[in-house]
Amino acid sequence: MDATADVPTLRALLSRADLRLTLTPGSPEEALDRPVRWVHSSDLADPTPFLSEGLLLLTTGTQFAGAGATSSAEYVARLAGRGVTGLGFGTEVVRDGVPPDLAAACREEGMPLFEVPYRTPFIAVARANAEAIAAQAYARRSWALAAQRAIALAALRPDGLGATLAELARQLDTWVGLFDAAGELVREHPSRVLDEPDERALHAEVSTVLRRGARAASSLRIGPRPFTLQTLGRGGHLRGVLAINAGELDQEGRGVVTAVIAMAGLAFEQQQGLSRARGALRSGLLESLLTGDPALARRISRDVWGPLPAAPVTVALTDAAAGRSEGLAELLELRAEEQRGSLFFGRTDDGLVLVVPAGDLRAPEEAAERFGARVGLSDPAGYDGLAAAVEQARIARDRGAGPLTAFGDVAGSGVLSALTSEAQVLAAAELAPLTAHDEQEKTDLVATLRAWLDNDCSHEATARALGVHRHTVRTRLALAERVLARDLRSFATRAELWAALRVLGGS
Repeated sequence: MDATADVPTLRALLSRADLRLTLTPGSPEEALDRPVRWVHSSDLADPTPFLSEGLLLLTTGTQFAGAGATSSAEYVARLAGRGVTGLGFGTEVVRDGVPPDLAAACREEGMPLFEVPYRTPFIAVARANAEAIAAQAYARRSWALAAQRAIALAALRPDGLGATLAELARQLDTWVGLFDAAGELVREHPSRVLDEPDERALHAEVSTVLRRGARAASSLRIGPRPFTLQTLGRGGHLRGVLAINAGELDQEGRGVVTAVIAMAGLAFEQQQGLSRARGALRSGLLESLLTGDPALARRISRDVWGPLPAAPVTVALTDAAAGRSEGLAELLELRAEEQRGSLFFGRTDDGLVLVVPAGDLRAPEEAAERFGARVGLSDPAGYDGLAAAVEQARIARDRGAGPLTAFGDVAGSGVLSALTSEAQVLAAAELAPLTAHDEQEKTDLVATLRAWLDNDCSHEATARALGVHRHTVRTRLALAERVLARDLRSFATRAELWAALRVLGGS
């Protein structure tokens, strides 16, 4: 960041010829460049309760004279522990020159010690530092105004968003990156500054922020690099993240970044209207495809996005929550642009429908991995069977246990496994008379009926399975007919009872 005024430091005060300050030998050079927030004077034996960090302390040394004098070592140790940046000793008030034991204690603690001559008032040193602080604050405010003016002018260029980010990077003299709602790095200035591991780590952090969905500003370190992240957009509808390769910014720096955030947010909101229109067009074309007549969809898709994926295709369906994700929609829009002819998608009330070439599951897998979406996959199909493929994907999604489930993995479990809890209630009611009779009369009608149906209604096979005589089987089945008031000779009755037993867990 540009700041024409010098930062208030002890070195800057020592360079003022009018103050005539003299640094004692042995003072650490690196400590001279620490910022000095204020200058205070005190002769208290322990002034630390009244001091703040980053302060320069001036003293005449009366606390070191006479009976009960303060120990120089303890005194300097207390100042260092409080964060005092340097100590000035006013000579010719109590004594000539700097006390040797005080100089030794300062060298031990690494605290700069300087002499303030009698003809230099303490107030002159304090005023000089205050003037430096005021000059720096003025310079920072001037920089901030100039930076905001430059950023506003950059926003008027043809690529306003890119020019704005480039100007921010120039003003802050650091790397600036913009991630969209899908977590993709869409712009950066200067380019190719981050190495691959740093970029991956930053990408992961941005993805976490976007999944959280709340407006926030955060700071982090990736190796030695500090980064500041700032979300763009409303809570629950984040449009992206601005990343700056810088640590905590001062008030003026934050003001400049806020101006960029406002402009970037406006640019994203303007793009959102176009995105909604494109989404509506996609949904309309999807409806056309589901009617089994893809001609219109093929023509419009070819003109706007490129050709539809070549048949046979696999249809993927996300859950409804993922279908409402703006970030996922933007990611798919980006992938559709990158993989022209390999992805078409549209939004329905039940989720996002993805149409991809059979065997190419890159887009569904990325949706499941990056957005936590539950995705169902259909069997390969042609466009004339797209509606049936969507239903297959819905069944796979709803019955799958993992994030990505193929229809073939759930189809093998049979039709009855798809029955709802309502079927269990109806099955229990159907068999209730037999269950009640078994409980009251200690009979085995349910077990006998199950064995009989499982053995293709053979009395002999059922008798062998149960270890009873075939006449016993006949007698029990006749009793079951009377209890149920159903004719077991009817195929429809047998099928219904077999289904009821299966739904309730019969083997």
